[in-house]
Amino acid sequence: MQSSNPPQIPANEFLTLRRTLSYLSAVVLSICFSICLPQSPFHLQVLAQPLRDYPRYSDAAELPHIPKAFRMDYMKMERSFKVFVYPHKTTACDKTRKIDGKYGSEGFFYQNLNQSRFLTRDPDKANLFLIPTSCHSLPAKGRSVDERAIAVQHFVNSLISEYPYWNRTLGADHFLITCADIHVTASERIWNLMKNSIRVMCSPSYNVEYVPHKDVSLPQSVQPFNVSVSQIRPPLYAFIAPTTQPSTLPAAKYNMKSRAILGFWRGLKENYIRKSLVDAWENDSELDIKGIQTEASTTEIRRLYHKKFYSSKFCICPGGPQIDGAIAVAIHYGCVPVIMSDYFDLPFNDILDWKKFSVILKESDVDGLKRILLNIPDQEYQALQTNTVMVQDHFQWNLPPVRLDAFHMVMYELWLRRYVTKY
Repeated sequence: MQSSNPPQIPANEFLTLRRTLSYLSAVVLSICFSICLPQSPFHLQVLAQPLRDYPRYSDAAELPHIPKAFRMDYMKMERSFKVFVYPHKTTACDKTRKIDGKYGSEGFFYQNLNQSRFLTRDPDKANLFLIPTSCHSLPAKGRSVDERAIAVQHFVNSLISEYPYWNRTLGADHFLITCADIHVTASERIWNLMKNSIRVMCSPSYNVEYVPHKDVSLPQSVQPFNVSVSQIRPPLYAFIAPTTQPSTLPAAKYNMKSRAILGFWRGLKENYIRKSLVDAWENDSELDIKGIQTEASTTEIRRLYHKKFYSSKFCICPGGPQIDGAIAVAIHYGCVPVIMSDYFDLPFNDILDWKKFSVILKESDVDGLKRILLNIPDQEYQALQTNTVMVQDHFQWNLPPVRLDAFHMVMYELWLRRYVTKY
C-alpha cells in the first residue's frame, strides 16, 4: 500500500498566508493590550475626526488586507503610540535633515517625528526607542567606511551602557533608519542590532540581511522635476500644506484614454534584469523601454519623462538599485507599477494588498512581459489604475505630516512590531 504524500502549499500562497497570520496576530495583540489605555483630552481632540470622514479615505478604504481591522488598530495607534529618540551626542544632526535626494524619505521621517504626537521625552512612556545612527555616520568627507561604521558602533555601545532600556529586550524594542549603505555595514558590527532590532530600510531586499515582519520597508519620497509649477499637472504635493491641496484629484491621473503607451521604463542597465529588459523590448512599438547612460539632468529631459509617466498605462519597476524610487514615481503619476523583482519587500506589504493596485511578476517573466500586460482585461486595468491613484496618500510624504500619509503608515508598521519578548 502506497503512502500518500500530504498536499504541498505553493511558496507564494504560503508567503501570503504567513503575512496574513502575522498581521492578524499583531492586530489581536494590539486590541487586547490597548483596551485599558487612558485617553487624554489632547488625544480626543486629535482624533475627533473618524477615519471614515477623512478626505479620500473612503475611496482607499478597501485597499488594506483586512480593512476593518486596520481602521480599528490604526486609531489605537494614533491614541497611544510613543517613541523615544536617544540623544545623538553630536553636532552632525543639529541642522534640519535634508528631504531631497535618494535618502530624502529618511529626512522626512525625522522631521515628521519631531512634529508629531508620537514623540515622547520620557523614555518610561515609550513603546519603541529610535537610535539615530545616521548622526554618527556623518560627515562622510575625509572618513572611510570603516571609520564611520566604528563611530556608529561606539555610539550604540555607549547607549547600551548608559541606559537600561536596551538590556530589557536585547534591543528588540529599538529601531534605526538604515537608508545609506554605511548603516548596514555599521549594524553588522553589533550582532543584537542585526538580530533583534527593527531596521527601517530604503530599497530593502532579502539578500542584504533584511528580515520581513521584523524590519520595515521605507517608501521613497518623490521629488519635483526641475520645471516650474505651471508646467506640472498635477502639482507635486510633498511641500504643500494639506489645507492648500486641491480637494479633487487631477483629471490627468484618471484619464485612461490619454495613456496610449503600454509600458514605460527609463533607467541605468545596472544588473542582469535591467539589461534583459532592454535587450528584449528596446525596439518594441508598444513598450517604451530604453536604457540610459546617466540620470536625467536637463529640464527638457525631465519634462519629457513627466509626460511619459502620464501617457503610460503601466510603469515597469525592474529589480535593482532604487527600485523603491521607481515604484514611488509610478504611484505618484497614477501609472500602474509592474514590479519585477524576486528579492524586494514592498512597502506596507503586510498592510496593503498590492495585487489591487500593481502587477507583480517574477524576474524570469521579462520575455513574456508584453503578452502578460496585453492579456489584462480593460475592466481589471481600470480597477488597478483607479486603486493606484487611491493609494497615493499612503505613499505621500508631507510637511507637516498628515493622517494616513507615508509617515503615519511607517509608524503603523512600527506599531505592529512593538510587542516583543522580554529577556
